[in-house]
Amino acid sequence: MKTVGMASDHAGYELKEALKPLVASLGYKIKDFGTDSTESMDYPDTAHPLGYAIENGEVDLGIAICGSGNGISMTLNKHQGVRAALCWLPELGALARQHNNANVLSLPARFITLETAREVVKAFFAASFEGGRHQRRVEKIPCK
Repeated sequence: MKTVGMASDHAGYELKEALKPLVASLGYKIKDFGTDSTESMDYPDTAHPLGYAIENGEVDLGIAICGSGNGISMTLNKHQGVRAALCWLPELGALARQHNNANVLSLPARFITLETAREVVKAFFAASFEGGRHQRRVEKIPCK
């Protein structure tokens, strides 16, 4: 069973919790990196542990949520091997996997409904990397 790491800040906490049953129903084990409340906190404090877990193979994929989705994505993308994609439509979720081999779905909690978030998650997890011409592009992402 593949494991999905989930991380959020205070703005994304409620959406993270609301998405857990869906992720489990899709057949994934969940590792929650926090946060555990709506009390103000700093997104790097949950993003970095998720990023390290992806780097180390502790989790296979991730879902990261903050108010805009930007800060948590920027933090995660500092980790080698992490490709966090900010998505707010199902089509973006599918394309992030198909063309960019994204391994973290970032969601903007303050700008997306729960129903749309569920659809984005389903699209992200249903898609797979197409390789081909996209492979060489993904290989150019890391700084060498």
